[in-house]
Amino acid sequence: MDLTAVYVQVPEGYVAFVEELPGANTQGTTLDEARVNLREAVQLVLDANRELALRDIAGQPVSKEPLHLATS
Repeated sequence: MDLTAVYVQVPEGYVAFVEELPGANTQGTTLDEARVNLREAVQLVLDANRELALRDIAGQPVSKEPLHLATS
């Protein structure tokens, strides 16, 4: 699965976000910096969502398995 990174040039540099992942947004003074920061933002959003999910299911019987999405 591929995600779509969007970089918008602004006077201060670049604003960046991922179309498919609300909350994954950042900025950078250069395009390269925005790219690095966006990867970090994605990881932080995924980590936070995982932590929230673990709290929600704590003490409950659950099954977990990998989910692989086909590329289109």
